Amino acid sequence: MKTIKGPGIFLAQFMGDQAPFNNLKSICEWAASIGFKGVQIPTWETRLIDLQKAAESKTYADEIKGIVNAAGLEITELSTHLQGQLVAVNPAFSEMFDGFAPAEYHNNIKARTEWAVNQLKYAAKASRNLGLNAHATFSGALLWAPAMYPWPQRPAGLVETGFAELAKRWLPILNEFEENGVDVCYEIHPGEDLHDGITFERFLEATGNHKRANLLYDPSHLLLQCLDYLEYIDIYHERIKAFHVKDAEFNPTGRSGVYGGFQSWIDRPGRFRSLGDGQVDFKSIFSKLTQYNFEGWAVMEWECCIKHPEDGAKEGAPFIKDHIIRVTEKAFDDFAGAGTDEAFNKRILGI
Repeated sequence: MKTIKGPGIFLAQFMGDQAPFNNLKSICEWAASIGFKGVQIPTWETRLIDLQKAAESKTYADEIKGIVNAAGLEITELSTHLQGQLVAVNPAFSEMFDGFAPAEYHNNIKARTEWAVNQLKYAAKASRNLGLNAHATFSGALLWAPAMYPWPQRPAGLVETGFAELAKRWLPILNEFEENGVDVCYEIHPGEDLHDGITFERFLEATGNHKRANLLYDPSHLLLQCLDYLEYIDIYHERIKAFHVKDAEFNPTGRSGVYGGFQSWIDRPGRFRSLGDGQVDFKSIFSKLTQYNFEGWAVMEWECCIKHPEDGAKEGAPFIKDHIIRVTEKAFDDFAGAGTDEAFNKRILGI
């Protein structure tokens, strides 16, 4: 077994126009000052990183790594959640997702998709240059809008066609990550075609069980779907290569449940909370991931509709630290061992 690394923090929700949240150096110094050991970098934030430059220049990648290391931190993973979303977008959502791409690609689905694919390929090379072995992203969604709930009845073959197309778009990206020795970790998330275990299995089959198609485990999204997020680890632990530590709560009523009734986050039965304020059983999660030899980072993703983000971060670092299990190097009953003697063992067994 190996001890999980951490605590780490996903910087996306903390970036802003005011110091210390407006550049890589100062935000890393802030994160280190409140107890974090690693940072997950959102690559769409140009104040943090120039993704293409990091892919094409090892010197620049070393400079980025040096800034992070100077603060006493490590880079846990790069993230392309927004770019990954744009690899596959149903036309019904296209205009709403334009904001995830530079203005020159707005209202041009083909050009925007090509840009997104290239971004992912840059991420593979940048990750290699930074010495990383895992990458966090979204799958995008072709099926979510028209096929999530089968009404009207889905046309025969629609789901199969959707996953075939999703795999077709991602295979060149996965192959690029394979060439660079980096795992693609899809965050299983509502709004994505990969939103639970079954959809991940469909995608995996469509990609020929590609070795680089892996998982970012985030229990908050699983809890809000009423999915058994602990058994999920038992089933998929061999594919879990990244970990978001995010809390949530689900309190259904006689008026609203999983779908939320189009309400704001504060009023939904299911909502994200700061670490320790929700219902996720993190003690069992950390135990299971440790049992299955997860060797990546425990990275806090903060999304709470009530608490101030800086308070959530200050509480999050010790929360993760206290849940990381330092693995034992010996069995608890070694003191009672009788040593190893093959002849003795055979006498016990009568052979």
